[in-house]
Amino acid sequence: MSERGSVTLETVLVMPVVMAVLLAGFELTALVLTRLEMTAAAREGARVAATVADPARAVEATRAALGESLGSAATVSVRRPAVPGRQAEVTIRASRRLVTPLLDMFTVPIVVRAVMAVEP
Repeated sequence: MSERGSVTLETVLVMPVVMAVLLAGFELTALVLTRLEMTAAAREGARVAATVADPARAVEATRAALGESLGSAATVSVRRPAVPGRQAEVTIRASRRLVTPLLDMFTVPIVVRAVMAVEP
């Protein structure tokens, strides 16, 4: 039996698995980076919500921190109690479509939340 033929067969069988693992790693990295960006924007929105009485300004700050592409696709909600010391809360919801061929029909929902105590 030829060694050369078995190495070729093994390569043909293993390469799709290696490619699938690499593509899954790229998708996971992109999802984590999107979540980190959304978390930073939610924290900025919570900071504004805790210091400014108008919740609309917190939404504006959150969308500005998200940037144009993600800011227009995300849903931002702000809950700001009028009582100092209570928690102002910013929640961002977005869906990210996977870009890998054959997986591009799936979207992954991402939800992040940040809270901060309302200042007097």
